[in-house]
Amino acid sequence: MTKPHPQVILACSSAIAQTIAADSQLERLRASAGFRAVEFDRPSDYVVAPLPDSETDRRLIEAIGDADALIISFGSPRITGEILDACPKLRFVGELEGDRFASRIDVEAAWVRGVRTVDTTNGSSYGVAEWALALALIGLRNAGEQFRDVIDRNGSFHSVAWETRVLKPNELSGRAVGLIGCGIIGRRLLELLKPFHNTIFVHDPYVPRELADIYDVTFTSLDKVLALSDVVICLAPITPATKGMLGAREFDLMRDGAVFVNVSRGAIVQSDALISKLREGRMVACLDVFDPEPIPLDSPIRDLRNVFLTPHTASATEATRSRNFSIMVDELERFFAGHETRYDLLPRTVANRTGAEPRRPV
Repeated sequence: MTKPHPQVILACSSAIAQTIAADSQLERLRASAGFRAVEFDRPSDYVVAPLPDSETDRRLIEAIGDADALIISFGSPRITGEILDACPKLRFVGELEGDRFASRIDVEAAWVRGVRTVDTTNGSSYGVAEWALALALIGLRNAGEQFRDVIDRNGSFHSVAWETRVLKPNELSGRAVGLIGCGIIGRRLLELLKPFHNTIFVHDPYVPRELADIYDVTFTSLDKVLALSDVVICLAPITPATKGMLGAREFDLMRDGAVFVNVSRGAIVQSDALISKLREGRMVACLDVFDPEPIPLDSPIRDLRNVFLTPHTASATEATRSRNFSIMVDELERFFAGHETRYDLLPRTVANRTGAEPRRPV
C-alpha cells in the first residue's frame, strides 16, 4: 500500500503567497507533499507577535485540518497551544520569514506537545556573512578614505603622507579577528575566513562550546574580544540584553588602528560614543547598520573619512530572495524522511533572542 503524501499548509500574507507561487522550489515540495497556501493579514513585525483574534484562529484551524506540517510567515496568526490542540495531526511548524524572536510560535506549547519547531529566516545569513568579510577587508585598507580621495579629485596618491598616517592600510591574512555573536551568520563567516589563517576570538554565551574545537576559535569575554582583535565584527541580535551594549568604555578597549564592522543592528551600538571614538582618528568603522535608520542627513557619521557606510543592505541579494523557502523545503524533506532537522527553535535560541540568561551546566 502506498504511503500517502504528507500535507503542508502555508499561512501567510498575499504578498508572501504570490512569491512562493512563483518559486521554483515549490515544485520540489509538491513532488513529495500536498501543499496549499491560505492567506491571512494579521499585523506583526520582527519582534511583536500578532494580537490574538478568535475568528482568525478559527479560520487557521479549519485550514490546517488534518495537515502534517504548517509553514507560517508575515500575516499568519500566532500559533498557540489552543490551535495545536485543535490540530492533533500537526507535527511540524516552521517560520519562513520575518521572525527573529519566535514571536509567531508559542514554542513552549509546541515542545510540550511534541511538535517540531524550525526557523529558516537564516536564508539571509549567506549574504550578510559575505558582506561582513568584505567590510573587514575594506576597513583594513581604510578604503572609505581612499574612495573620498578619488571622488574629491585629490591629486596626490594619498591625501595624507604614508609616514604620518595613523591608519595605514593593512591585510586580513594573519590578523586577529573578534566576533560578537556566533550564530548562523558567524559560522558562515568562520568558513569564509579559513583562507586568511586568523586568530579568532568569539563572544557568544548562547552557542555550544563544541564550536571552539570545530572552528578552532577561542571563546572569551566581550572585553577581550574588543581588546585583542584587529578586526571586531558585530553579529549579535538586538535584544534587551544587547541594546546599547557597545559604548564609550567598550570602544576605548579597542586597539589603535582596529576596524569595527557592524552588520547586525545599529541599536547595539551607542552611536554618539562610536562617533566620538571615530573622531579621534585611531580606528575605522564599516557599518551596514546604524541607529537611527535611515541615517539622518546631518549625522556626523556621514562626514568622517575613517568610516565606510552602506544602507542596511547586507542581505539584499538576488540569491537571498528564495533561499528561506528553499531551506524550509530542505527541512520538510528531512523531517518526513525521518531525519533530524537543522534549524530547530531550541531553548537556547529563544533565550538568545529574548536576552534571557543562557542555561549553563553547574
